[in-house]
Amino acid sequence: MPKKFKAAVIGGSGYGGAELIRRLLIHPDVELVRVASIDYVGEALGAVHLSLERMTDLRFENITPAEAARGMDVVFLALPHKVTAQKVPEILAQTQARIVDLSGDFRLRDAAAYKKYYGVEHPHPEMLGTFVYGLPELNREAIRKARCVASPGCFATTIELGLLPLARAGLLQGPIETVGITGSSGSGVAPSAGTHHPVRAGNLRTYKPLDHQHTPEILETLRAAGAKDPDLRFVPVSAPLVRGIFVTSFVKTSATADQVRALYEETFAREPFVRVPQKRLPEVVAVANSNYVEVAAQVRDGMAVCFSATDNLIKGGAGQGIQSMNIMLGVDEKATLEDSGSWP
Repeated sequence: MPKKFKAAVIGGSGYGGAELIRRLLIHPDVELVRVASIDYVGEALGAVHLSLERMTDLRFENITPAEAARGMDVVFLALPHKVTAQKVPEILAQTQARIVDLSGDFRLRDAAAYKKYYGVEHPHPEMLGTFVYGLPELNREAIRKARCVASPGCFATTIELGLLPLARAGLLQGPIETVGITGSSGSGVAPSAGTHHPVRAGNLRTYKPLDHQHTPEILETLRAAGAKDPDLRFVPVSAPLVRGIFVTSFVKTSATADQVRALYEETFAREPFVRVPQKRLPEVVAVANSNYVEVAAQVRDGMAVCFSATDNLIKGGAGQGIQSMNIMLGVDEKATLEDSGSWP
């Protein structure tokens, strides 16, 4: 039976692209029609993403984004930051496709913040603010009506969901001190001096302390959720994991431990992919290889310590993009995303 919707992936040669492709190939309502890339042109998808061997006859095509999007109901942009912004106008002008963008090019509303954190002037500042920020737990109804969604960054997703209950309750104000530990797959396919496995294995190191590019989108999102004058002091840490992010955030609070616990449970009670563990704290191994998030908080002496864990490639990337696509297309929000990952 033919599937109802058609999709394309543009920039599908990376780790995030592999997750998008894998889940779209098994989607009950969406057919993956083409994958565009300037790398591996003509190669079978399974020759590059080894887990896809014999799952599809599709090959990487060197075609323009507008060509890739033509006739599609939805396109996923898995292109690098600064490249996506150059390609979106032609897709919008020449096709009717919905867009889910996994880069950071349309997450922000402030052109000055984009220049500060991404190092260049935005080529289309007039388009900032036209994409819906794709965090379903905050913006589900806006995503449902959107043509264009900017899917959040991996650190941003993990930090925002860990603090969302406090922000929504008006209990998040002032300084937020956060340490986020991340796996190597977030650095992409091509190794560098700081991300190559022989250097990373058995090592812990910080990078971009107090200056990470996800900082402005986190602040924008927390303000939109109800935080008052938030000030994020974020230190990311590179860890010898392949997948996963673990975040610890420290904020002052006047609420009691029981009030905060109830707040977290109430906020996420009907969210299909956010869990509040009852007898333990969040762990990466519990969410790795899945679209699930674990969040929790402990309170003592006026300080709330908020914990959150995600898989950076799935809920922090491709999986969340598909979750937004499902909402946009009006299909089951959980389609292709309900697998629990492996244990251990």
